[in-house]
Amino acid sequence: MSDDQTSQAPGGSDQPSVFSRIVAREIPADIVFENERVIAFRDVEPKAPVHLLVVPKTERWHDVAELAAGDPALLAEIVATASALSADPAVFRSGDGTDLSVGRGEFRLVFNTGPSAGQTVFHVHAHVLGGLLQEGTLAH
Repeated sequence: MSDDQTSQAPGGSDQPSVFSRIVAREIPADIVFENERVIAFRDVEPKAPVHLLVVPKTERWHDVAELAAGDPALLAEIVATASALSADPAVFRSGDGTDLSVGRGEFRLVFNTGPSAGQTVFHVHAHVLGGLLQEGTLAH
């Protein structure tokens, strides 16, 4: 799910976010990792050859700044999960199955924080981008 697949803004609706609905299996996703606290899945609108989202299972934190202040251990777990997934040859491939082992273990980690920064899903999440990204670009 890209950030442009909207959820509620801070202080908005009491409806669950799209990510909570994925956690609850109400919305299908290509899940590549899951434990008690986080879930990771492929973005349906990838902005890079590899584009994963790592999402805490709780909606408590709207953005990374709130998460860092409220649960730094969970933030560290999100970063560790991103790193581990980037090194996994079964995960580090393009959506069409192309092997991207040249860039395995290297990734870009992006958190959008606030509407003017492009955040539209207000359930903290990390974008893990990889696959031979070019310097000077945010994605491809």
